[in-house]
Amino acid sequence: MAKEFRMISRLVFPALLFACLFPGFSGAQEIFPAPEPSRLPSDSRGANYLNSPGPGLNDTVNAQREFRLGVQAYNRYAFNEAILAFERSLAFRPGEELTLDWLGRAYYRSGLEDTAISQWQSALGRSRSFSDQILLRSRIETVRNRRSLIPLVSTAGGNPRFVESGRYPGRTAAGVYFRQPSSVLPMEDGTAWVTAYGSNELLRMDVNGLVRRRVRGPVNGFDRPYDVVEAPDGRLYVSEYRGGRVSVLSADGTWLSYIGSRGRGDGMFVGPQNLAVDEDGYLYVVDYGNRRISKFDPEGNFIFSFGKKEYGFNGLLSPTGIVCLDQRVFVADGVYKQIYTFDRNGTYTGMLVEQGLTGPESLRLALGGKLLVADTNRVVLVDPDSSVVTELGAIGGGNVRITGAGVDKNGSILAANFQGDEVTILTEVDDMASGFFVQIDRVIADRFPLVTVELSVQDRNRRPIMGLDGRNFLLSENNRTVAEQTFLGAAYLSENYDVSVLVERSAETSALKDELAAALRDINAEGPRLVSVISAGQTPVREQVGAGASGLAAAARGGTYSPYWRLDQGIRLAATDLLPGEKKRAVVFVTSGSPGERGFESYSLSELASYLSNNGIAFYAVIVGNGRVSGEIQYLCGETGGEAVDLYRPRGIGPAIRSIVKKGSGSYAVSYRSSLPTNFGGDYLPIEAEVYLLERSGRDRTGYFAPLE
Repeated sequence: MAKEFRMISRLVFPALLFACLFPGFSGAQEIFPAPEPSRLPSDSRGANYLNSPGPGLNDTVNAQREFRLGVQAYNRYAFNEAILAFERSLAFRPGEELTLDWLGRAYYRSGLEDTAISQWQSALGRSRSFSDQILLRSRIETVRNRRSLIPLVSTAGGNPRFVESGRYPGRTAAGVYFRQPSSVLPMEDGTAWVTAYGSNELLRMDVNGLVRRRVRGPVNGFDRPYDVVEAPDGRLYVSEYRGGRVSVLSADGTWLSYIGSRGRGDGMFVGPQNLAVDEDGYLYVVDYGNRRISKFDPEGNFIFSFGKKEYGFNGLLSPTGIVCLDQRVFVADGVYKQIYTFDRNGTYTGMLVEQGLTGPESLRLALGGKLLVADTNRVVLVDPDSSVVTELGAIGGGNVRITGAGVDKNGSILAANFQGDEVTILTEVDDMASGFFVQIDRVIADRFPLVTVELSVQDRNRRPIMGLDGRNFLLSENNRTVAEQTFLGAAYLSENYDVSVLVERSAETSALKDELAAALRDINAEGPRLVSVISAGQTPVREQVGAGASGLAAAARGGTYSPYWRLDQGIRLAATDLLPGEKKRAVVFVTSGSPGERGFESYSLSELASYLSNNGIAFYAVIVGNGRVSGEIQYLCGETGGEAVDLYRPRGIGPAIRSIVKKGSGSYAVSYRSSLPTNFGGDYLPIEAEVYLLERSGRDRTGYFAPLE
């Protein structure tokens, strides 16, 4: 009987109609209820369809069909197709809250954020669920506000304020984990290296405060490690205060060698403390006992020392923090409570901060080229150009001495509280209030009841939240925790990345075909998966890329050149090619530097930036010829986390292309086993994701359709 009914339902009753007639059959969400006569109770909506006028029933069936097509298109990244399907669904049943929500999602992923907000506002006006209203309001406010916000540490003005949001205690009732942390080094993957002076070790800690690795140095161990910095090649330098030396470690913490030894001579130390590395890999060591700074080349050879008394400079009395920025070296003095400026040859060039500090210790670079200073019980920001000192936050209580601080990949400040035996996390007040911006990007149900959820986690400024694992996610369906939840992984851990190359086909680049070929060759040499080569001509097209170097060269030189070439359509085509692939991805634009006369005819600059950012795609520009990069291209690079580089700059474009794989990605995947019946694939199955990290959280709610049976 069941088999016969199932066959009849396929032939006579489409699965979507079945969901309308029996919305309570599976407990799944009823998508489009029919109009309810007042004489019927609310739980009789499905049965009432049989008595409703024919056109109303047909409209509902058609609306559900289009809605399902829209959800399926969205989950395969066909956002334009999804928009059309949702619009058709609304034409049959105007004002459906769920369809408006999905339509807003599709517009958002297409970069049309104003239109997305409009759809979500319409959904909010029709929502009768308090929980849904909260979600919609939060999403609207986040998207609207961050369009005009600048990430905290790059902000030129204002007075950002940080508060304690958590701590990684060195000791608890269960035992001692580490003692006297003296410095922190945040890493690209969200983890941080912490030097534990008191317990003679280097720790790698994740965002949940768990120790992922303990490093104790060579066979004889560290002797009071104080600071840790990273070289451009990934090696780590660890100063050993009592050992009078600097240990060199591999990127994973394996001990390799020593630099220096205890003593007063050149290249020797008495109590080495803070460290810095410039962009060329030269190491600077604060030799506290000798009251000087010693400089070493990338191979560890001593070059010279500086910081002694000279004309116009009284000399260092108690050197503490040090940091390099471009051609300048900044050094703090704990006794004088000042910060001095030197050039990279060690020549004193002036005083940066004369007053306003209480006891500066470590210096680190923050975003926007500002200096982050650990200053006794607080963390301050110093502008290296204006000398303005801004307090960001402080740690309360009497047992506090911050000896090191750094901004992690999630925008929080990690402060090493030496006396308090803990690492304290400080988060900006606005970030605490807004929580996380969580989006369920895609639901894969091909192997139902096994369901895979891809989701992204960001803060209010589009900054990806890094370092999460299975403990940070909670999935539920119909307000019940799902079964067999499994954390599948995080995109930031992948070493793979995709690139789509966009080539400017203008009158300017028609004379630079050799340089176009050289750019494509250099990009490909860095090892990304080359997804496509797009010619940005009058009508952008995909080039056919043949095998080997000759195929790349032909693709680079090919295409039709026109004064009416289209940047906007080229970006859309190149970016769309990247959507199904790796989560670390970028459009690399080979250009003379100008967007052209018709660069933003179909899509505005802000819409293009949103399309790239909302899909996790960075934008890079490789400048050929003698062109200067325009403000529009700089804007696209800045908004998406990319950069603009000259093809023939001394370091080449390799470092910029390789940086794509180092970029943070807040994309995660979690699977579970659904317990919901599907009504033969006809029911819309709800799913909610919540994300927690310390005192911050965020959630999203959506749904999907299982395969038709």
